[in-house]
Amino acid sequence: MSLRDVGFFVRGKISSGVACVLNARARREASAMTPVPLAAVSMDDDRPLPLTALLEGRGNPEREAAVAWYLARRGVTVARHRFSTFEGSGENLSVDLGTGDRLLILIAHHDAVPGSPGANDNAAAVGILLHLLPRLVVPPRLRVRLLFTAAEERGYLGARAYVREMPLRQIAGVLSLELCGIGDSVAMWDTDGETEFLHRVSGALAGLGLRRDESYHVVGRIPVFGSDHRAFAALGIPAYGLSVMPFGQAEALRRFVLNPIRSVITHGVRRPPPFDTYHTSRDASSTLDPSALDLVVRSLTAIVSELS
Repeated sequence: MSLRDVGFFVRGKISSGVACVLNARARREASAMTPVPLAAVSMDDDRPLPLTALLEGRGNPEREAAVAWYLARRGVTVARHRFSTFEGSGENLSVDLGTGDRLLILIAHHDAVPGSPGANDNAAAVGILLHLLPRLVVPPRLRVRLLFTAAEERGYLGARAYVREMPLRQIAGVLSLELCGIGDSVAMWDTDGETEFLHRVSGALAGLGLRRDESYHVVGRIPVFGSDHRAFAALGIPAYGLSVMPFGQAEALRRFVLNPIRSVITHGVRRPPPFDTYHTSRDASSTLDPSALDLVVRSLTAIVSELS
């Protein structure tokens, strides 16, 4: 156990505690949504938005089990990585597509904070990767790993356990998907320093006709918010967050995420979208925009193609 792990543990406890307080009223009033029974989730309609029903409104053990259930129903080979530390436990699930030596890792965490249905954070991202599962065309020499992590809300615990215990060879890059269901502009963040991977990703987005600082943004280190890619970045692997944001809120979002003190003070008071539902009982699939989900699908497809 390192001092860094203790820091993540404390941070995760604070985050969960804040979520419990902010969402307590919704739980008392039983206003949180009733999850859709797994048997009612269509195996034929695998668009990202319908797939959010796999996770939305469930507790974290049930969200984890739902991803495993869906992958089993799809008949794919799943690598399971169970972990347990003083911070908590869970299971990371992954599926590899392609047979190349170079590896691109696309991450979507399957957990949520207490009291939140967890649609945009992060069922939408899970739905995107599940949608890509039978469709992604992986070029020769490349392999794509769809990694569904546990316990991201506990200071990226699942990802930190993963990089400690699993082999990490010939990784071309890592993208963790967060908040992918509301907005019209792709945001690449935690991008301090130019890398070949970042250059390729930017080229793929430009190839879709997206324009830098308009329909896609490249943002440096975010002070307060983070995600699973940071566990990989700590090892020197090129790893970034990928989100969708409303372009009309770009300046308000920039002020919000780049000012740690203001972010803490305004948490739960007045936040620009998509942070107005982030970690709250209002984070439901009814707030998601199918065009935002489609934008991420097209972006990831282009990035995989560009890495050839």
